[in-house]
Amino acid sequence: MIKLASIEQATVTAQLALQLWPDNDLQEFIQNMEEAIENPNSAIFLGFSEEEVIGFAQCQLRYDYVEGTDSSPVGYLEGLYVVEHYREQGFAKGLVQACEQWSKDKGCTEFASDCELSNTASLHVHLKLGFTEANRIICFTKKL
Repeated sequence: MIKLASIEQATVTAQLALQLWPDNDLQEFIQNMEEAIENPNSAIFLGFSEEEVIGFAQCQLRYDYVEGTDSSPVGYLEGLYVVEHYREQGFAKGLVQACEQWSKDKGCTEFASDCELSNTASLHVHLKLGFTEANRIICFTKKL
């Protein structure tokens, strides 16, 4: 079952997000999830097995240019995580479909995402979920 996250579920969502991005702080994630849940331009969906939260997808509207798209705003998948034991059971697909429908309801005609060049597991999941690779880029920074 897929449900829109409530403010009361910010902590459990943050705990899942920490599994996806382990080099972050739980308290900061809780605050970020609360802000995302309360923001009308973003949404977090939770996947449930019985009463247990086993995954999340975070999406938002992006008004800046999104690589490979022609419209604005674009629905954007910011994060997707399913507990390992529940993978390959359709939860990721359901979570992404909920994000896509939310984006359509917000007037979007395109939906996008990204992953690191080296993250082949994420690349394969994106392709399996129906995404098409737009291009590959390498970003550079320089300290001034």
